[in-house]
Amino acid sequence: MDMVTPARRSEIMAGIRSKDTAPELAVRRYLHASGLRYRVHNQQLPGRPDLVFSERRLCLFVHGCFWHGCPHCRDGAREVKSNTSYWSAKIIRNKNRDAHNQSRLAVLGWHVLTIWACQVTDPAALKLLATSIRAIPPIKRSSSRGRARSASVAEPSPPEAPSPN
Repeated sequence: MDMVTPARRSEIMAGIRSKDTAPELAVRRYLHASGLRYRVHNQQLPGRPDLVFSERRLCLFVHGCFWHGCPHCRDGAREVKSNTSYWSAKIIRNKNRDAHNQSRLAVLGWHVLTIWACQVTDPAALKLLATSIRAIPPIKRSSSRGRARSASVAEPSPPEAPSPN
């Protein structure tokens, strides 16, 4: 049984963000200041990763400890006090969905990293994250990408008309 009114629960839940959260913004600021460039919330990839490093085929998820069941801190292991059947099942579904999305990304050839909200305040964890990202080499792109076609690939010229001699 929920201990707050439905209207109050709605207010509480409306204030919870799924993207651009404080931990996510802190990670983005740190990695950008470290010289790493990325895209955010790619909707084409399973699980809509928080940060995508396309040139390295790397996805980074910034997980909230409570919502995704962090194994490192007490928020991840915290038992809710109201509506326990719903919240326990919800967190289990989130963990299962996370694992499924990570598997799908791996099958598609993507590397996947996760940083937890409790780790974001630790400078050593952020430094390790940046080092881990840099350890994955960029994918080499085709040398003709973005360039005009060379003369050898150009369309053939039409045959010359015979001269009226």
